[in-house]
Amino acid sequence: MKGKALLYGLFLNAGGEAMDYSVLLLIPLGVGLAGIALIALLYWLISKEEPGTEKMREIASFIEQGADAFLKREFKTIAYFIVILAVVLLACLWPRWQIAFGFVYGAVCSLLGTFVGMKAAVKANVRAANLARRSAGWAFVLAFRGGAVMGLTIPSLNLVGISTMCFLVGLGPQNIDVVDLLVGFGFGASLSALFAQLGGGIYTKAADVGADLVGKVEAGIPEDDPRNPAVIADLVGDNVGDCAGRGADLFESNADNLICMMIVGVAFVAAMKALGHPMSPGVAFLFVVFPLLGRSFDVLATTIGVLAARPLKSPVKALNISIVATFVVLTICFYFLATWVGYVELFFCALFGMVSAIVLALAVQYYTGVGKKPVTETAKAAQMGAAINIITGLSYGLESTAIPLLGVAAVLAASYFIMLPVGGDVAGLYGVAATALGITSMTGIIQSADTFGPIVDNADGIAEMSGIKDEVGEALDELDAVGNITKAITKGYAMGCAIITSAIMLFAYICEAAKHAGIGVLTSLSDIARHLVLADPAFITAAVLGAITPFLFSALAIRAVGRGAYKMVEEVRRQFREIPGILEGKAKPDYARCVDISTTYALREMVVPTLIGLIMPIAVGFILGPWALTAFLLSCTVTGAVLATFMFNTGATWDNAKKFIEYGHFGGKGTDTHKASVIGDTVGDPLKDTAGPSLHILIKLVSIVAITLLPLFMTYALL
Repeated sequence: MKGKALLYGLFLNAGGEAMDYSVLLLIPLGVGLAGIALIALLYWLISKEEPGTEKMREIASFIEQGADAFLKREFKTIAYFIVILAVVLLACLWPRWQIAFGFVYGAVCSLLGTFVGMKAAVKANVRAANLARRSAGWAFVLAFRGGAVMGLTIPSLNLVGISTMCFLVGLGPQNIDVVDLLVGFGFGASLSALFAQLGGGIYTKAADVGADLVGKVEAGIPEDDPRNPAVIADLVGDNVGDCAGRGADLFESNADNLICMMIVGVAFVAAMKALGHPMSPGVAFLFVVFPLLGRSFDVLATTIGVLAARPLKSPVKALNISIVATFVVLTICFYFLATWVGYVELFFCALFGMVSAIVLALAVQYYTGVGKKPVTETAKAAQMGAAINIITGLSYGLESTAIPLLGVAAVLAASYFIMLPVGGDVAGLYGVAATALGITSMTGIIQSADTFGPIVDNADGIAEMSGIKDEVGEALDELDAVGNITKAITKGYAMGCAIITSAIMLFAYICEAAKHAGIGVLTSLSDIARHLVLADPAFITAAVLGAITPFLFSALAIRAVGRGAYKMVEEVRRQFREIPGILEGKAKPDYARCVDISTTYALREMVVPTLIGLIMPIAVGFILGPWALTAFLLSCTVTGAVLATFMFNTGATWDNAKKFIEYGHFGGKGTDTHKASVIGDTVGDPLKDTAGPSLHILIKLVSIVAITLLPLFMTYALL
């Protein structure tokens, strides 16, 4: 076998005896713990910064209290689901109790990560605003370090969580087949992520739409004006949606990717043995834990990237330096890891994954960037009214699905064919898994940049509301503009992670289905072709159900925003009408009431869409059978990916068209053109910040549910 001599040379001790390969699990565990220590250090450095004037501290406390209140009530709601489902999993899958335990453990790790990351964000916002009074450059550094808390939390908790689960289930060189017991961890992470993203998305957009429609359009007051009762709820929403929700999304992508690559790794080892390339137990174990070793680089590379952030004159340049530094470190590390295990092809697969993240970012920047043709044309169309503005944005949003998804398809195909000569179809699948590992390894720095967005957005709002806007000048406006770019990039990146991760999850499902069906060693995909009869009515039915699931889910999510926004508009109008002196700045609005409305509707409305994501794959698996479920998963993944891309690119195009007009083009603020663009932006809000991002999680949730419950489908399916 290629690389065998190198492996044995590295893993023989002085006495000539092979080392204990199980100690490899200590590497990701140790790196994860080191990452947690670094997170604590960053949190302390942020907390020790001066929070500014008494007025700034008061406004920041409103935001922090609102965020804490929402998370507390959201976590309580999620806890009911977690406990109930854990009991069901324990009863149905007994004696495989590790799956139920992993389900709870994965959910707790995901929720803990969102809590820590958001707490850091709400502490960093007011401190960044205060620091901007003295230095815009150091305000950037502080905000970026605040974002890095969430960025480092994702890989660190993933490493600690999955490594400890490996020890719990007894994974080792002599026992690699127990890796499927890890799926509960991914299931728990997926379910909590869907709640966090969907609930946060409904919250933030109900507040945002209400604030914009009544404040900007009807009352004609600026954004983040303290006279607007919904403004605090809007600022809280930036954190619970863009910070907590996106962090949970990428935590789930990382967890699902690692676990499913380990499952495919077991199939790869078995296939190599069947093809005449047997591995020793230790070397086989190395290929199973390869993803955990690769993910360990994320903590190191992200740390270097964050330290590379300096107070330069151009925040965009400073941000790009951090991302490039992270990319370079990851590239070097993956090269040494791939050559160490004896297959340099894995390096190229991982590299393709990292490069695809950049390609997706460039595509998103073209279609949503301020000053780019799609945005300027959409802004120009607003001169003819809201209808033409919306039609133009829709057309560019539909077009925007082609380039990024073609890029993802090309990367998947390339990685498959690179590894194909190594060991056939299953080796090709392992190559795709390495690509997924590559793209998700950029999570730390990308999430750091993404969380930077709501931090500087809040900082700008705090500056506006506390009366220090003249002191900070345009510093925070410039950082906020950079934050809008990073948020758009992260949505594209999260979409890419979701698609590639869903692909490897589908492969993991096929490998597990083959094992449960008694096919034996899977050396070629033709081994299971007899089970995948596309003309079978059950397959066609499953594919149709998979295609409609993202649309049904999105309809419920968007309608939820509409209901919450309706109540918010009603409340803001009531306060303007019934509380004398608000618009004159002589009376204080009831911010708490608006926060409560967003919280109530977010928690109430997130339940039914989540149940859709749980019930559909379970129903298909039990009624149509586990092989028809393959068609459901493929259809749901492709449809959901296209729909998600369309939604957030369309919404971002409308949003930045509005900003382009606010910068002084086509008449600027206060004109009919501006009001038309605000309508377009409002229509796009639930698309780009609620339904679109939540679809990323839906397409991963259905796959991990299918893998977790596969033994039951195999035993009790009607067809």
